[in-house]
Amino acid sequence: MAPQVTGPTRRRPAPARRPGAQTRHPAVALAMALPCAVLLVMLFGGWEQMATQAQAVADLIGH
Repeated sequence: MAPQVTGPTRRRPAPARRPGAQTRHPAVALAMALPCAVLLVMLFGGWEQMATQAQAVADLIGH
């Protein structure tokens, strides 16, 4: 049986940021990750695998 924790739980403080540090825009993250994802799809044949999986799901939904 798992031990139970009683009493208040403690949260770790969020990591401190440098003053003036900004977060990256999601579009920038996408622009960085998309070429890598396309390369992996081309190298390992991910497109055919995705089409096969989509067809299998469509067959299951159709029944």
